[in-house]
Amino acid sequence: MKTKGVMSGGVWPAAPVRWGVALAVTLFVAGPTLAASEDGKKMVPLPIQLPKPLFEGTPKALKGLNLAKPRGNEPFMVPDGCVNLALKKPVTSSDPEPTVGELKQVTDGDKDAVEGSYIELGPGVQWAQIDLQQPCEIYAFLIWHFHKEARVYRDVVVQVADDADFITNVRTVFNNDADNSSGLGVGTDLEYLDEYLGKLIDAKGVKARYVRCYSKGNTSNDQNHYTEVEVWGIPVKK
Repeated sequence: MKTKGVMSGGVWPAAPVRWGVALAVTLFVAGPTLAASEDGKKMVPLPIQLPKPLFEGTPKALKGLNLAKPRGNEPFMVPDGCVNLALKKPVTSSDPEPTVGELKQVTDGDKDAVEGSYIELGPGVQWAQIDLQQPCEIYAFLIWHFHKEARVYRDVVVQVADDADFITNVRTVFNNDADNSSGLGVGTDLEYLDEYLGKLIDAKGVKARYVRCYSKGNTSNDQNHYTEVEVWGIPVKK
């Protein structure tokens, strides 16, 4: 049985629904695994550990949305030595008391689409912030909002900064708020279907200590959810 997601100009088959699969899936692509970047760093595939795919119920029609195509299985190359810097790191939020869950779940390593694995923040523009606890070179973000059903989260913005108040050296890495309704600037990135693959964002080696992820509700309701956020990179040597 397959569910379907809708994008501008057509439909694509989403991942098959699998029941009772207990093990996480590792994204792996055969072929060459080593390369070199322009600055001579050895490049390797990002070792993404995927949760099991699980769409429950009938996906709602997502008409009129210009959605990014689902990610393929091509490897995403990062410098050798990259780790998930966010794992078990402190999390703060614009909503300090989530309706569901605890903020620490955003970086606890649990990406499954089941009750107890995600947090729910209130309506409107909300953010979850991760303190990496030291400056780092960041090469990739992976974000899972809520992949139990087909949803598109609105005004997804990812920013980094050198300070917890996001005043010093703030940079936007991803922004799909096309009309600036969240007040963080006009974004040119596409909206996307939240699914078990997670949203992979190329951070291009940006250096920062703090990461902030914004959203403004979704196509199913006006709440904001986070299952897991991964930040892949390398700590900056002192």
